[in-house]
Amino acid sequence: MRKWIIALAAAVALSSVVINTADAQQQQQGGAKGKGGGGGGKGKAAPPAAPTPRDAAGKVILNGEIAGKNGVWTPQIGITEPAAKLENVSFQPWAKALYDERQKHELEPHTRCKPSGAARQFMTPYGVEFTEFPEFGRMYIFDIGGPHTFRVIYMDGRTHPDNITPTNYGHSIGWWEGDTLVVDTVGYNEDFWLDRRGLPHTEQLHTIERFTRTDKQTIDYKLTVDDPGAYTKPFDGGFNLRYNENQELFEYVCQQANYAHELMVGGETKVSRTSPIVP
Repeated sequence: MRKWIIALAAAVALSSVVINTADAQQQQQGGAKGKGGGGGGKGKAAPPAAPTPRDAAGKVILNGEIAGKNGVWTPQIGITEPAAKLENVSFQPWAKALYDERQKHELEPHTRCKPSGAARQFMTPYGVEFTEFPEFGRMYIFDIGGPHTFRVIYMDGRTHPDNITPTNYGHSIGWWEGDTLVVDTVGYNEDFWLDRRGLPHTEQLHTIERFTRTDKQTIDYKLTVDDPGAYTKPFDGGFNLRYNENQELFEYVCQQANYAHELMVGGETKVSRTSPIVP
């Protein structure tokens, strides 16, 4: 039964790759026609993205085009790309050694259903959803893949408490600077990776995240990392998030039939990281 399940999952993944490849080829062909090639659409550029949606008071909306409309945000970054350019990252020697080790083994806690803070939260291919409750002074960011958890951002003007029990998401406070949501977070533990590639950190980690919805389809996500325990100086990173309209969070049971830990430690006949199925 177990082999049959794995074979079925592989078949579904392969069909997904074929479909995605065909879609990409079709888009490339359409783009070529629009640049002067033959066929319909000659000379037509893609329409500009719709403007940033706002509420009645003119405030930017992150959780949908209009209030009550659902959508999810997915990362516009490759799964093998770090959240920051490595030439901008000033590793301490132990942190660089750990980062290099993680490139070999990829023993990431997220694949074992653990929540991940900072940039890693936004790097799952299944997306996240922002939900703001102004009456409670809170913003929530819900995950889909992996742990299927949520992160709380306090928007009521409070400061960080003096004594924080370290957690995967840390303690986040946020505010608006014009059209940009700014999130200040401390109180992280060391139980997650900063990004998919394995940037390390310590409990001294302090992040500043900026979310700017530049148009209907795009959030410009910027991250500043300050961790004197792992790096010699702060560094910046970031990437874009793309809006997927009329999509909602779906049930994702990470623990059920999760063979990632066996693949990582070689419990199967071999360790393969070529599958397009990713957490």
